[in-house]
Amino acid sequence: MAITAADVNNLRQQTGAGMMDCKNALVESNGDIEMAIDILRKKGQKVAAKRGDNDAKEGLIMAQAAADGQTGVILALNCETDFVAKNEGYVSFVQSIVDLALSQKPSNVDALKALAYDDKLTLEEKIIEQIGRLGEKLELSSYAIIQSEKVVAYNHPGNQLATLVGLNNNVEAAAEAGRQVAMQIAAMNPIAIDKGGVDARTIEREIEVGKELAIQEGKTVEMAEKIAMGRLNKFFQENTLLSQPFVRDNKLSVEQFLNATEKGLSVTDFKRFSLS
Repeated sequence: MAITAADVNNLRQQTGAGMMDCKNALVESNGDIEMAIDILRKKGQKVAAKRGDNDAKEGLIMAQAAADGQTGVILALNCETDFVAKNEGYVSFVQSIVDLALSQKPSNVDALKALAYDDKLTLEEKIIEQIGRLGEKLELSSYAIIQSEKVVAYNHPGNQLATLVGLNNNVEAAAEAGRQVAMQIAAMNPIAIDKGGVDARTIEREIEVGKELAIQEGKTVEMAEKIAMGRLNKFFQENTLLSQPFVRDNKLSVEQFLNATEKGLSVTDFKRFSLS
């Protein structure tokens, strides 16, 4: 049967595939739109398999809080080139995934991929379809959700870095305080909220390194142990969020800044994703 421009445009609107890809799929399916969609999906799967070993180090990271401010999500969709990452359609696709995550609140990346993207495809299938359309490997590499009394998102310009922070109280000043802390997390990359959140292996390693350095400096074993504990405390101060000097006023720690904003205000959770 004859394939009209309207048929091609209809398929393009449904799939986002290129004009010639849509036309060829319609010719192959003899004008059957559903079959043509399947053909394009299979093409996407073939492209995905072909490009499976390629590096997908570019892409976009996006964080967003829900309208009620009590849930937030952060995710990274990787691609192969900066050219694709800056494409308006790619940005819109990432935003649609964020919207889906906020509406359904999946607990992890596998659960997110398994969600229905529309009435025909799961998100995982939609990503495969987009691989066929764009001709690049795409990977939903990271995803996290935070639910708290107040959740604040920060997206660094360029969408190569984003952070999400949960606070324990939704007071009037929490939004601005949360934004400041989210920017702190972006800049200083803490490893935990406080020293209680640092894993035992990291602590053991820091103590051993501190001892070894002290011994190399000529200190006795007994003195080296005391020096190592002092260095461990400095490590906590520099690398755990609440103990870090607040970047906007380094006379205060982040904990002191939050307490000055509202007594007892603190961080319940945070996430930081970066492409670099």
